[in-house]
Amino acid sequence: MTNAEEERGERGAGYAELAAVGPYGVRPGHALITMVEPHPGHEYAYNRWYEDDHYYAGAMAMPWMYAGRRWVATRDLQDLRYPEKSAVAQPVTAGCYLSTYWVTEGRYDEHMKWTVGINKRLNRDGRVYQDRTHVFTSFQDHEATVYRDGAAGPRDYHALDHPYAGLVLQVIDADGPGQRAELLEWLRSRALPKRLVGGPAAMVTVFRPTPLPGDRMTYVKQVEGVGTRLTLLWFLETDPRDCWDRFGGLDTDVAEAGLGRVELVAPFIPTVPGTDRYVDRLRH
Repeated sequence: MTNAEEERGERGAGYAELAAVGPYGVRPGHALITMVEPHPGHEYAYNRWYEDDHYYAGAMAMPWMYAGRRWVATRDLQDLRYPEKSAVAQPVTAGCYLSTYWVTEGRYDEHMKWTVGINKRLNRDGRVYQDRTHVFTSFQDHEATVYRDGAAGPRDYHALDHPYAGLVLQVIDADGPGQRAELLEWLRSRALPKRLVGGPAAMVTVFRPTPLPGDRMTYVKQVEGVGTRLTLLWFLETDPRDCWDRFGGLDTDVAEAGLGRVELVAPFIPTVPGTDRYVDRLRH
């Protein structure tokens, strides 16, 4: 056996040890949710870099990240967003691409060690596209999933593989850390079941953000609202433009309940992998 073969064998032993212990269920215990704005004039180049390289080398090839999907907001979809004054996106139309990834429950720490290491390497090797702005990027812990049809239909672990026609990103800030648990319970038991009945969304997943590690890449800002924020993903069976009336007043519902403020309601449709479809419709 050559020295190179011995070295590969030693490196590979760690993989066997990691797989032999710890959680390996299918629940999306954690998520990476990242909304990004390519700089003007860089839309095509950014899309090709992300789809051809970063989606795989910077995400799906990593341990315990087992599902992913990209979404896009064309200009007409951006114009549907509210509220106009958002703590998440300034202006509220910023962030035309959204990527969502599931991480196996209980494997967040191992995944983060890998993701920090690989992104440092990608950056060093010139494989990180710089002409973009992270509008809303964070790893998040799963808090709840509410289904429209009970036990029927796809589960949350299927959501990024099932061919949903659209997604709505909703971000809510509770009035304070002490109120977030009350907000979550109100959403889970009252507000979301009521909204889902007879509507286009098959499920809503609810997450809370976690702080990024101190050795994160400098182009990603530290996460805001760690103690107060909830992030909701509504998975739609129809194009959001065809059912947007069903998503009016989400901010009013929360305000009237006295549990916080909706900072963003933003519709998206899925990208078509390997193509530049919709890139020419991101701007006016």
